[in-house]
Amino acid sequence: MISVDEYRATVTELLGKSAPASRPLADCAGLVLAEDLRAGVSLPPFDNSAMDGYAVRSADVAGADPAHPVELPVTEDIPAGRTDVPELRPGTAHRIMTGAPMPVGADAVVMVEHTDRGAGTPGMVRIERASAPGTHIRRAGEDVLQGTVGLPAGTVLGPAQLGLASAVGMDQLRVHRPLRVLVVSTGSELVIPPRKLRSGQIYESNSVMLAAAIRALGCEAEIAFSIDDVTSFRWEIEPRLGEFDLLVTSGGVSAGAYEVVKDALSGLGVNFTKVAMQPGGPQGNGRWNGIPVVTLPGNPVSVLVSFEVFLRPALLTALGHPEVDRRRVRARLTEGLSSPQGRRQFRRGYYWQKEGEVTGEVGPRGGPGSHLLAAFTQANCLIVLPEDVTEAPEGSEVEVWLL
Repeated sequence: MISVDEYRATVTELLGKSAPASRPLADCAGLVLAEDLRAGVSLPPFDNSAMDGYAVRSADVAGADPAHPVELPVTEDIPAGRTDVPELRPGTAHRIMTGAPMPVGADAVVMVEHTDRGAGTPGMVRIERASAPGTHIRRAGEDVLQGTVGLPAGTVLGPAQLGLASAVGMDQLRVHRPLRVLVVSTGSELVIPPRKLRSGQIYESNSVMLAAAIRALGCEAEIAFSIDDVTSFRWEIEPRLGEFDLLVTSGGVSAGAYEVVKDALSGLGVNFTKVAMQPGGPQGNGRWNGIPVVTLPGNPVSVLVSFEVFLRPALLTALGHPEVDRRRVRARLTEGLSSPQGRRQFRRGYYWQKEGEVTGEVGPRGGPGSHLLAAFTQANCLIVLPEDVTEAPEGSEVEVWLL
């Protein structure tokens, strides 16, 4: 057996880093920027008003207050989007809207709430508060300067990041391209719902779980199936390899008599091994016709645990994410657990933290069996027991991966 950490490193190296590709902004949500984004324009691109009000020369309204208002003629109206903004002459005001460009000559904006809104003498505005130079003005480039890095490579693109990219003039971004993944479930006993089960058959679930987990990372996933027959497996899958960046299989990798994946791919560039962990010991990885392959065990809990431990961090690394690990905390066990010597055990658990306490608590959900899928639906974490721990008493602290 090899260690969990060694095998994780092997899978991560196998997938490598996805090549950069240009994508429209609308298709970049959740992806990772592959190169620095430099601003094509400053943000804001020009001095503009931060308020609805009146653009003025601050000297013209110095000392204004409700008892001693200053009345100025309003010579222009400047809505947002106006491009032919005339200069402000001394002793006058321009009515201005939020986001509208500041006229040359104006050095302040008086909020409309501090005026009579032009309701008095026609063509005039009564200003009831002084406004110091720079008041309510957004300066050009105070957010981002043209030519500077607005978003560094490695940035995960969420709503704010995509908004900034559009605001500085981008319609496409260079991102790490999402991987195209073919997910193959194997087993002659598998039936696809809603077909009726016969004796000895079970409904297939691994492909649904794996495809959902892969798509949640921003990758594309397509599902295929194979019975436990080497010729059928190769005939079904091999012609499609060129369409994908990664093949992920579940089942057929252990030591039984009908291990179709192991039998089909051994000697073709895929290596099979046992990892010192529970569940999920039987694993395999390599290249088939040049395409990366990761083979997972067949039991559903083993599939999900293997995804969390090996495939999820490898896929996130390939996509350029700076953080690839689940958040890890220490928690006190609410009941004792046992684990096999020499294997890192991953148990489904439920974690919570009481108000005011530094350390949370965690309790197992279901037993260690790799077939107990319902217990996984009640879990919000994985409890990790190291290879040298065989007994973890109630109240002892353990590592927890928050899901």
